[in-house]
Amino acid sequence: MSKKIICLALNAMLFALCLSAEAQQPAKVWKIGVLVSSTQALNASRDEALRQGLRDLGHQEGKNIVLEYRYAEGKTDRLNQLAKELVEQQVDVIVVGGTRVAVAAKNATKTIPIVVAGAGDLVEAGLVKSFMFPGGNVTGVARMSADFFGARLKLIKETLPKATQVTALANPKNPGHGRSVKDAELGARSLGLNFQTVNAQSANELDGAIANAAKGGANALFLMTDALFNSQIARIAQAGIKNKLPAVYDRADFVEAGGLMSYGVNLPDLSRRAAEYIDQIFKGAKPGELTLVQPTKFDLSVNLKTASQIGVTIPPEVLNRAVKVIK
Repeated sequence: MSKKIICLALNAMLFALCLSAEAQQPAKVWKIGVLVSSTQALNASRDEALRQGLRDLGHQEGKNIVLEYRYAEGKTDRLNQLAKELVEQQVDVIVVGGTRVAVAAKNATKTIPIVVAGAGDLVEAGLVKSFMFPGGNVTGVARMSADFFGARLKLIKETLPKATQVTALANPKNPGHGRSVKDAELGARSLGLNFQTVNAQSANELDGAIANAAKGGANALFLMTDALFNSQIARIAQAGIKNKLPAVYDRADFVEAGGLMSYGVNLPDLSRRAAEYIDQIFKGAKPGELTLVQPTKFDLSVNLKTASQIGVTIPPEVLNRAVKVIK
């Protein structure tokens, strides 16, 4: 056998060995951190929507992804520590929902990509430079806009045509509420409604704030989106009933707990769409170059039992649009 043939044979063997070694190398397993302000039970539908969205894109737990969950259990002061824990776990991306949760994640890392599955004004909160060109390490699906506020305010006017004043429940600690309250006020005044605000920055202040709204002449309560409020759903809904104050909330959870009406983003859909951003990041996209998108699915829910308790008649045209009616 000639030296040339021997060399060719050796080269072929080396090439085959290299291919075999590459084939045996395990595929990368991505670690996804999920930071939640509420409980696992309350966030269950969103968690499943995120997993389903990832599965649809070829990412499955136990195969090529691992999900690390951190739930604040309604204790928003824990968010910063929980975000740090995810960073220490060296996750490849952090998924968040809500402005305060996004801020906690951003405070914990300037390098790990943060994907938002719905939040308030991220520009106002200093998390992104703009929706078109976010810059930095934050991107994802937005949640609120002036148009969204306008739709909820129109619902108040449609349901309570004699209403003259609407009062918003806001949290001064929420970094996105400054501009959001201004947007809501502009929307209210465009409908001929006077607009006021009551504040609560702890659970103990909620009952008093809602009572003050009723005493101040509010015909309806307009709830701003906030992690604190989302952790006190039953308390807020029952305070509205106690004060016979019609309220329009931003999520169906409040209606299920006794709130009058809600018009808001379909939250599981936000989590499902967040999976699309995660997939792009895994494929090499930079979060600062991924344009944020607005939500597209909104749901209306009505609680007729509560309407009867507080003496409100829901117009048939409103009921016809509701995806959920509690009797």
